[in-house]
Amino acid sequence: MDAQSVVKELERQREEARAGGGPKRIEAQHERGKLTARERIEVLLDPDSFEEYDMFVEHRCQHFGMADKKVPGDGVVTGCGTINGRLVFVYSQDFTVLGGSLSETNAKKICKVQDMAMKMGAPIIGINDSGGARIQEGVDSLSGFGEIFQRNVLASGVIPQISVIMGPCAGGAVYSPALTDFTVMVRGSSYMFVTGPDVVKTVTHEDVTHEELGGANIHSKHTGVADMAFDNDIEALLQIRRLCNFLPLNNRQNPPVWPTDDPADRVEMALNTLVPDNPNKPYDMYELLLKITDEADFFEIQPDYAKNIIIGFGRMEGSTVGFVANQPMEMAGCLDIDASRKAARFVRFCDAFNIPIVSLVDVPGFLPGTAQEHNGVIKHGAKLLYAYAEATVPKITIITRKAYGGAYIVMASKHLRSDINYAWPTAEIAVMGPEGAVEVLYKNKIEKPEDKDAHVEAYRDQFASPFAAASRGYLDDVMRPQNTRWRLCRTLGMLKSKKVETPWKKHDNLPL
Repeated sequence: MDAQSVVKELERQREEARAGGGPKRIEAQHERGKLTARERIEVLLDPDSFEEYDMFVEHRCQHFGMADKKVPGDGVVTGCGTINGRLVFVYSQDFTVLGGSLSETNAKKICKVQDMAMKMGAPIIGINDSGGARIQEGVDSLSGFGEIFQRNVLASGVIPQISVIMGPCAGGAVYSPALTDFTVMVRGSSYMFVTGPDVVKTVTHEDVTHEELGGANIHSKHTGVADMAFDNDIEALLQIRRLCNFLPLNNRQNPPVWPTDDPADRVEMALNTLVPDNPNKPYDMYELLLKITDEADFFEIQPDYAKNIIIGFGRMEGSTVGFVANQPMEMAGCLDIDASRKAARFVRFCDAFNIPIVSLVDVPGFLPGTAQEHNGVIKHGAKLLYAYAEATVPKITIITRKAYGGAYIVMASKHLRSDINYAWPTAEIAVMGPEGAVEVLYKNKIEKPEDKDAHVEAYRDQFASPFAAASRGYLDDVMRPQNTRWRLCRTLGMLKSKKVETPWKKHDNLPL
């Protein structure tokens, strides 16, 4: 074959690969409100930056008529490109080709870009839209899942891993997203579960739809499996681009620094009246987050799950900061099982990728009740304590109001190696709230209601103010709320050179 014929054949095969499962299947994909695998990559990456690998790979299965069902690319598009000029690797499953099912060769393509991402020190983004393991290949397809999972584990804490669920993701396929750092779903078109509705009905006799069993709303609001859920493919992909802007390429680099016109010494007078005079009245912690971050830009993670704690990324003087904040508007800001797990995983991610952590504390304690105790709040609360205690990145804590009991310790207290701990004048740091403390201290000794009020005020003055903790060195300073932004910016600048030596260990034993 001469050179010109080879070029023509090359173009023919490229066109065949780009056509995926053909016009009818592409049309069906669009009718479901979904983009194709290649269209998703075009939205995700910078224009003309995608470099595709293994476009001509085909499966090798000869059983069950598969020899006549070969399509170049074999149901997954893999390669690299850039997001705002920064390198990322990506794979996008193509549902129009054999349902995007995972074959031996399909898995090898994914494993190749996983390996490349590790070698280059760049994030990997997996777009999942697959019917699962290719049944015709038997154990070969299962081995492919295992190879992917192993690489997910090796890459954990080394490069950011992001999973985008844009269609079905069932059975063994769900464990790769579960092993990655962030999982994003699309409402109405994506779902995740280990066993589908038919199996559930057979085994438990429950009638349940795909959406009810593992839809985006279930996983973003109730299970916490999904970190974010969006209304369509395009919105989800654009938000992934935004998320990547906050993250470093790998664990040996610092997060990117973005130019900003927002002055570091900006004073926010409105913060002086944020905390109500009534200690039982809630206020919105989002207001504080938006007032102190650069240009009020806050990217929240898991916004619909465990709303009593807020986690997400913002910037201070252009540099990424991870924020953990109790939310008094939900359950009075109490910590519970879900909030503890949510925050612990976020703190560990920030620590793995050199992102400083700022904790905004207003916590009256752990949520009481048999449901919490019987479901292991002790072990789950310990996860958050452990995450803060092991983190060696810069850690700054600001107590805005209540910090009571064990929850005070858990929320990045000085005792867990937090670097700088501030308090607002409205802060109350104590073993428990003044009312509860008085009931314990003066049990059966108070005859008149006014006597109780006097004891409550005396306890609040003596123990529940920030000055008792400051006098013992548990707080580094008591600051005026209006100065929160510039004090944080200055402290983060001071902590940039922080280094911590930790004892050698093979790995820790987190209280899972």
